[in-house]
Amino acid sequence: MKAREYQAVHFLWSVDDEGVATLTLNRPERKNPLTFESYAEMRDLFRALIHADDCRVVVVTGAGGNFSSGGDVHEIIGPLTKMAAPGLLRFTRMTGDLVKAMRGCPQPIIAALDGVCVGAGAIMAMASDLRIATPRTKTAFLFTRVGLAGCDMGACSILPRQIGQGRASELLFTGRVMTADEGERWGFHNRVVEGEVLIDTALELARGLARGPTFAHAMTKNQLNLEWDMSLDAAIESEAQAQALCMQTQDFRRAYEAFAAKREPVFEGN
Repeated sequence: MKAREYQAVHFLWSVDDEGVATLTLNRPERKNPLTFESYAEMRDLFRALIHADDCRVVVVTGAGGNFSSGGDVHEIIGPLTKMAAPGLLRFTRMTGDLVKAMRGCPQPIIAALDGVCVGAGAIMAMASDLRIATPRTKTAFLFTRVGLAGCDMGACSILPRQIGQGRASELLFTGRVMTADEGERWGFHNRVVEGEVLIDTALELARGLARGPTFAHAMTKNQLNLEWDMSLDAAIESEAQAQALCMQTQDFRRAYEAFAAKREPVFEGN
């Protein structure tokens, strides 16, 4: 797959010359809600990125001063109330598959968050590797407020690892808003910046990662996923094998040669 050639239908997608992709949820008049079609398209795209050598990092953001209001009330919530159990399970598995695809794609994903970031939008932020927010960002896992469980799309697994069991429990039981300040203090947001520099900050971080050893970044992301349910002994052995593979790359040799020559290495991802 060539990521630069991908023509998105239900969101905006572009890839720059440094291999930084930007996925923009683009329904600003409704605060960028998700639909059955946008869920499925993002799931398929993130799955395909494993084959995209021209994409090194992905920035996910929303248009119009908001990230996402979650599942569209009229296009998703309404139809779900009329579905039988088999259709509902197909839907919940599909939404979970989006999280699996985001966690499984080798590229680091940076969420650039502003304004509303709730429901499935909060889940997409959670499923990203890094999160940059603005002071206006309001994040809420508001499933209980619509009569559903907080255990949606991996929230009960991932969120406690990011902010701790007690804080995650509060957010998932109450559906209340986590402010940008709380998100930064709790470790959900990597940093909070002013809205006018949000995208530039995210792209600067993304380009720094894109210039790094992308094979090694993919290995780091994979180990972060694998080690959630490993013993310490198993994790250390798994990391030993992963690092030995990285030591066989040309990027490892390039870094050594650059250090010896007192210059910055130029990584090529192999």
